[in-house]
Amino acid sequence: MRTKYCGNIRIIHLHKFVVLSGWVNKIRNFGQFIFVDMRDYTGIVQIIFHSNNHDIFQKALSLKNESCIQIEGIVQKRDIKNTNLKLDTGQIEILAKKINIFNISEPLPLDYLNNNSDDLKLKYRYLDLRQFNLFKNLKIRNEVTCLIRNFMTKKNFLDIETPLLTKSTPEGARDYLVPSRNYPGKFYALPQSPQLFKQLLMISGIDRYYQIVKCFRDEDLRSDRQPEFTQVDIEASFLNSTKIRKIIEQLIKKIWLKTLNYNLNKFPVLSFNEAIEKYGSDKPDLRNPIEIIDIFDIFNKKKYLDFFEIQPSKKNRIALLCFSEGEKISRKKIEKYCNYVNKFDAKKLFYIKVNKYKLGQDGFQSSIKNILNQIILDKIIKKTNAKNGDILFIMADKKDIVNKSLGMLRIKLGNDFKIFKKNIWKPVWIINFPMFKKNNLGNFSSVHHPFTAFKKNHEKKFFNNLDYAMSDSYDLVINGYEIGGGSVRIHDAKTQKKVFNIIGISKKDQKEKFGFLIEALQYGAPPHAGIALGLDRIIMLLRETNNIRDVIAFPKTTSASCLMTNAPSRLKNKNLNELGINIIKKSIL
Repeated sequence: MRTKYCGNIRIIHLHKFVVLSGWVNKIRNFGQFIFVDMRDYTGIVQIIFHSNNHDIFQKALSLKNESCIQIEGIVQKRDIKNTNLKLDTGQIEILAKKINIFNISEPLPLDYLNNNSDDLKLKYRYLDLRQFNLFKNLKIRNEVTCLIRNFMTKKNFLDIETPLLTKSTPEGARDYLVPSRNYPGKFYALPQSPQLFKQLLMISGIDRYYQIVKCFRDEDLRSDRQPEFTQVDIEASFLNSTKIRKIIEQLIKKIWLKTLNYNLNKFPVLSFNEAIEKYGSDKPDLRNPIEIIDIFDIFNKKKYLDFFEIQPSKKNRIALLCFSEGEKISRKKIEKYCNYVNKFDAKKLFYIKVNKYKLGQDGFQSSIKNILNQIILDKIIKKTNAKNGDILFIMADKKDIVNKSLGMLRIKLGNDFKIFKKNIWKPVWIINFPMFKKNNLGNFSSVHHPFTAFKKNHEKKFFNNLDYAMSDSYDLVINGYEIGGGSVRIHDAKTQKKVFNIIGISKKDQKEKFGFLIEALQYGAPPHAGIALGLDRIIMLLRETNNIRDVIAFPKTTSASCLMTNAPSRLKNKNLNELGINIIKKSIL
């Protein structure tokens, strides 16, 4: 039904007869001539209808935007004055000889020239996808998945599918459950990840596995999270964490080079503790040069600690951010930032504004001026390398509150003052995560997941003090987004049982939920490691959009519904009865 695509016709095709199929993008009627911009997925080309060709001119008069048509015509050169350098096809046009109208479009519920509401765009997603920017997102996604497959094949990884109907296991988020008709009262779960299956593949001797796979998590959504998402799942036997990271680094570099023509340098490595201490986050955006600087040693005297109302313990911290555009920050803005950190349970944010350092104390403005003297000021200036015009934001509080608050303030200052360029990329590996985290009741849970191995020697060294035990795990972060996380896995049954015990999984539940894994680990399981890369987030970064929905063909809303199909939907009692399900209405108190 076509001999050429609209966006591929060039001056070299002059005088050629072509057949095109696509949509009416725009119509301009000049009386004797009608110009139609015709579009397919490759681009736009201009079609010209002459009134002297009466039959097709009359058909052209009936066209409406977004109608689906076929054109037969001759490629001709545009007049110089009508050349459109913004289009790849801007030097030529098609003189229509025949038109076949497949489908006249009704007026669209979307207005491509104006901003439509998110709900409207999601309801008519199939129309919204006709826009070139969204289509380009999907095209880039396809290119990246092809690149990944080629890369992994060359590295001897096998693409192996794992089940989508599986067992519900406690791995973090809630599972999406699927009732079984054959086994009334029993349920499958959609996988949160293929974690256990890929470990079983390593035990099977597969050696190197990967899969571009759908995963499902019933959790609260946000701009970079969807209930169903796609990850590049990777596992390998007999590789340590350094080697698996090296392979992934090569893959990400190749993706950025082929897609953006951007050369990523060697990825720096930060420990979890370093990242939290310097940036207040385990996914720092390294485009932002501001770092958290510890000044506890400068104020480590009783009178200062009393002023800040903190105790001299390891769980307290005094630290600051040094911001170089302090002269742009008025007292009103300072108040705004003070109120901002209150959201993170910070008691107070103090400041020192460096106006003229040579004037001594007279060259400073500060909310803690009554405890500052020249010695203290000199120590602060020396430690922070602060210059005239800088402002120092200081916080003294519990360590986790200081880290979180200054980390978020760091991000806000970076965004408010646009202190870094958007078209640069800063990857970083975060390693040496804590093995466990403790809740308010003193109970432990896994920081990554319960199949993560201890860092070498940490199992025995810190077994009686699990707060200090580290895992052999790693996250890959680019520009403040975590795009992948992985670890070396536990490969012996004793250690796996021990971890289950620590995080409070009863022996009964261990057997019921994970018995098949524990048994498999007893049959010569090899050392193995892996990672899962978030494909949606990678494409989101490459396309420089801040919403993951822009790179998914048919996404859900933030409440996990599909406005286009009205999913989830109710079922008839007949269908529910077949599954042995009874819907209980929640009582309103």
